Amino acid sequence: MSHPPQWSAFTTKSLGGLLNVLKNQCGISLAFDPTAGGTQPPDVQFDAIWDTGATNSCVTQAVIDGCGLVATGMAEVHGVGGTTIEETFLVNIYLPTGVGFGGVRVTRGRFIGADILIGMDIMSQGDFAVTNHGGTTKFTFRIPSQKHIDFYEQHQALTQQFGKGKPQRSKKKK
Repeated sequence: MSHPPQWSAFTTKSLGGLLNVLKNQCGISLAFDPTAGGTQPPDVQFDAIWDTGATNSCVTQAVIDGCGLVATGMAEVHGVGGTTIEETFLVNIYLPTGVGFGGVRVTRGRFIGADILIGMDIMSQGDFAVTNHGGTTKFTFRIPSQKHIDFYEQHQALTQQFGKGKPQRSKKKK
């Protein structure tokens, strides 16, 4: 996989309520190297699901047909439905707000609810977080990685500051 651009990020927010599927729009194009010159192939937008349980990213037949992708090889795929042998393709993936990855090897997948599955091959290139504060789900991604997010460490710091895991109430004057 080629290197991502300098620093970039995006956030996707639910329209209210908690999400049980992390989904947004992403683009796919034939793989190309923008530094080599030539005409950039157009990217086509599809719904994408973010799956931390997937080792690699996948695309459906709709993406293959919509982008005119040409198979570059075969791979053994282990999924919920068992093990299959599927075609692989080289693509550029465009996440929201210009976060992009070139020369990504994706596998044809058979899944519902979206046409792109973003796997750990993409997520591990930066920082990825999901929060559900106030009954609204947000997920966010940035590249390159900036720092670790550690909720336990934050909890420990508050425990030391306020004692016993929760802030103490101030005593009222009589």
